[in-house]
Amino acid sequence: MSRKNEIMKKSIGIDYSAYETGGIAFDYEKMMSETGYALEEINEIQSSVSVGNTPVIELRNITALARKMSKTEQAARIFIKDEACNPSGSFKARRAACAVYHAKKLGYKGVLTATSGNYGAAVASQAAMQGLKCIVVQETYDSRKVGQPEILEKQRACEAMGAEVIQLSVGPELFYAFLTLLEETGYFNASLYTPFGIAGVETLGAEIASQFMAKHGRYPDAVLVTHAGGGNVTGTARGLIKAGAKDACVIGVSVDLSGLHMASDQAFNRKSFTTGHTGFGIPFATWPDRSDVPRNAARSLRYLDRYLLVKQGEVFYMTEALAALEGLERGPAGNTSLTAAFALAQEMKDGQIIVVQETEYTGAGKHHMPQLTFARENGIEVKFGEPDAEVPGASIVLPSCPSMIKLRDFDLNKARKSYIKNCLANYNVKEVSDADVKFLAEEIKADTEFVKKVIKELEA
Repeated sequence: MSRKNEIMKKSIGIDYSAYETGGIAFDYEKMMSETGYALEEINEIQSSVSVGNTPVIELRNITALARKMSKTEQAARIFIKDEACNPSGSFKARRAACAVYHAKKLGYKGVLTATSGNYGAAVASQAAMQGLKCIVVQETYDSRKVGQPEILEKQRACEAMGAEVIQLSVGPELFYAFLTLLEETGYFNASLYTPFGIAGVETLGAEIASQFMAKHGRYPDAVLVTHAGGGNVTGTARGLIKAGAKDACVIGVSVDLSGLHMASDQAFNRKSFTTGHTGFGIPFATWPDRSDVPRNAARSLRYLDRYLLVKQGEVFYMTEALAALEGLERGPAGNTSLTAAFALAQEMKDGQIIVVQETEYTGAGKHHMPQLTFARENGIEVKFGEPDAEVPGASIVLPSCPSMIKLRDFDLNKARKSYIKNCLANYNVKEVSDADVKFLAEEIKADTEFVKKVIKELEA
């Protein structure tokens, strides 16, 4: 563990110290430009392996339902970017395409990633295309050796595409095992949080901008992004900006799992979402450098205009609605943002445009019915009623009526203050320089006066 930076440097090929400026600040944009790829290069890399250029689908029936539920009888038009069309069935193929391409370019014999989510299948898929070996490390089981259906489905997907899957129980050993494997194999670390991994998602934002301008003559009013580790928000927002959609409101959405500790053996199987929830969304927003690289390229507070929370039962309800009303069966991650989009549309006017920027494949353990069955088997009460009565780890409450689906704003200023506090604590800074203040303002999308005020409050 004491050699983690040395091992990471060897497995990624990035000297992160070149971007450090001392104190808190580091040169984020220089890191992104020097170690990532230009948007045109990413497009070429992805198109060569059938990644990207996914369709946009208007959800006319769900929009009609939102209009019916709206107090003003108006609602924005809801669209989805159908990322399930990618080879591995999710937007993570965009990140994986860049990571695996980069690994092959540098001469690595294999790639290694630690993930229980769609990224493992994406890396396995791309490794198979590029002729590289692949190992996926999963946090899979609780101490009873019981695994979640969604994670076990992803094990199947990874192995089907030729990857070796190493499974662990919940706890702190994941990172240690990951480092050990990197050192033993000499494989490339296909981290979710490298500059080229984040650059891979920029094409998603750029495609949304170009598709809407081409078909509708305008950019979307709001783009909703399911928020976990921050890469989805960061990459999509950067792509929107690069393509000209600078005024599109970027909104992160997470499932509210307040009170559940993600590294707890007891809580591990008492949640029905393995990603896109507050257990990742809030910690990674307020301290992004908790990741498996020295400096995380996914920095969501730089780009978020609003952060919304939804309930587990609401997401399951909207998953069913998407299938029943639009004929589209898709997995839970994109439906997290779709749930918020349904409620947000009712606050907007006819003709305005909301884009849910991802869908993912579903099937086997990823489907909402086995998830609900698994919840019951673990003592979770599943019922219809008022979603706000839901208690994470104890109950899942599906709304009795779609009018009950609502928006819950997470206070971004609270997250911004937590980020500044974490910076001061983790870097043990005695005096904050002007360069640090400027960096912090950019990091949290605020002005320097806000930063100085928070620092003064924290010192007090």
